[in-house]
Amino acid sequence: MIVGTTARSYFTRIDDHSFLPTEHAGGAWRDDELHLAPVAGLVIDHLERWRREHAPTLVFSRFSLEVLGQIARDRIDLDIEVIRPGRTIELLETTAVIGGRTTVRARAWLLQASDTSQVAEHEFDALPPPEEFTETAWLKRWRGGLIAGLEARQSGDTRPGRAKVWVTSDVDLIAGEQSTELGAIAKFFDTANGVSMRQDPQVWMYPNVDLTAHLFRQPSGPWLGLDTRVAFGAGGIGQTNSVLHDADGPFGTLAQSLTLRPNMIG
Repeated sequence: MIVGTTARSYFTRIDDHSFLPTEHAGGAWRDDELHLAPVAGLVIDHLERWRREHAPTLVFSRFSLEVLGQIARDRIDLDIEVIRPGRTIELLETTAVIGGRTTVRARAWLLQASDTSQVAEHEFDALPPPEEFTETAWLKRWRGGLIAGLEARQSGDTRPGRAKVWVTSDVDLIAGEQSTELGAIAKFFDTANGVSMRQDPQVWMYPNVDLTAHLFRQPSGPWLGLDTRVAFGAGGIGQTNSVLHDADGPFGTLAQSLTLRPNMIG
């Protein structure tokens, strides 16, 4: 196991493509794994840094991350490949090799940026601001280094399977570095599956095997708002769906596919 020593960051940088996790990136289900949330933030931040250098006139519209196995608490090596090059549309793929094993595979669409403010509209309801949420979110009942470092507030009408939550943290994504705005807020995306606690995680396990975010504008932090619904089916499969918010309102949606089974560990 390789773990960085920085006190208030999720990762320390080895070189342009390689990182070490700290204890703050610890997972919620097992002590020997990383939480997908900071790993996803690292992947998306890495993609955004690539975009700024190689495709500055494009913006990201979708991120889709597939989790291929347990996310070990070990060295992370990232690699980017352009799958579909283009001047106005590009598709990128990033692989995260963790401890020598390909563990996360991500694809992201880049689309041409332009001024469409005259037709900008949506039908998503805005969340009240964080200061109006005074209850500590159920998210904080989970264990692990990632959860311990979060501030999370929920609305008073939270119930199992339905939650409205604001999440933030003063833990940096990468030690000694200013992360991209996209990476800074994306490091909270994967907390969505833990905000409503449809079942007690000591009794039932429902980890997500993927994460897909669609954006209709580019967000900024430091708070991520989640308007979340969780569904459990009768055949071992579940789903988490969220509308994503920042201080300016909704900016996209998030979906996670869950594998549902009794918890034989906790």
